[in-house]
Amino acid sequence: MAELTALEDGSAVRRWIKHRVTPRQLVWLRCVTRGFPWPRWGNLRRTRPFSDNFGFERGTPVDRFYLHRFLDQHRHLITGRVLEIQLPGYTNRYGHDLTATDSVDIAAGTYAGLTYLTDLAQSDQVIPDASYDCFLLPNTLCVMRDIEGCLRQALRVVKPGGVILATSAALVPLTGDSPDYWHLSAAGWRELAARAWPGCEVRVEQHGNCLTATAAMLGLVLEELSPSELEYDDPRFPVLVTLYCRRPE
Repeated sequence: MAELTALEDGSAVRRWIKHRVTPRQLVWLRCVTRGFPWPRWGNLRRTRPFSDNFGFERGTPVDRFYLHRFLDQHRHLITGRVLEIQLPGYTNRYGHDLTATDSVDIAAGTYAGLTYLTDLAQSDQVIPDASYDCFLLPNTLCVMRDIEGCLRQALRVVKPGGVILATSAALVPLTGDSPDYWHLSAAGWRELAARAWPGCEVRVEQHGNCLTATAAMLGLVLEELSPSELEYDDPRFPVLVTLYCRRPE
């Protein structure tokens, strides 16, 4: 009986508190009484990011940590005849024993030495079949409108045994100056890859955590984070998704 009275008294106290404090104060009370951490926002409490340009003017955007690590891990595959979207910057940076460094873009003027001016999804009559050992698609899948068409065409142009190395943005700001269509999780990209790359060896992984995702959204850069903060992966907070595809021999 005494225990029941105590429970009823406790419920009455909680009801009394809820009617006399604001929702914000109630959250603070819960955190204090239950030992939950309380945020110290400082200058992170803002509705505008520190950078409107992904942090380029501050340093290196956070997602580049995962992109560069991915390409470095696969640099042994970036060899022979290599095709890259837009310009062959990463081909030259990470490739070796190169016999061709070609490029493809839908828009003229981005690179003076552009090899193919075409929509990748409609490139059947432009880029030859099975002509490349490696196709690099860094950070571009999210802005391709006909994404399945692009994935199929990417597979068409690599040789049997050739590879596609691609990355796509997840929890980062949208480009803003052009349509940005596909910010998918690894599970979403696996579904697309299964349809566009049947029978291929495919590996899809996601990289990032709540801190790096927050930093990316705010326009902070990887130089402002520690290596341990960047290297920790939490599958709930992907900053970048990486895709590896090897065409069957």
